[in-house]
Amino acid sequence: MRGWFRLTVGLLAVVIGALWTVLGLGYVEGSVLTDRRIWALVGPVVVVAGFVALWLGMRARRH
Repeated sequence: MRGWFRLTVGLLAVVIGALWTVLGLGYVEGSVLTDRRIWALVGPVVVVAGFVALWLGMRARRH
């Protein structure tokens, strides 16, 4: 069970960060986040944090 929590949180962060980025850039309509520059900036930060969590989770699974 080592690393599963980090892997799950990391995957969730990557998906949510990508969604926020796409919404912030205005590619998806119908949301309060659409065309808001802050979400286009926060999204990639969350994606990078998700990749870090995935990397840490993979390291924990190997050891």
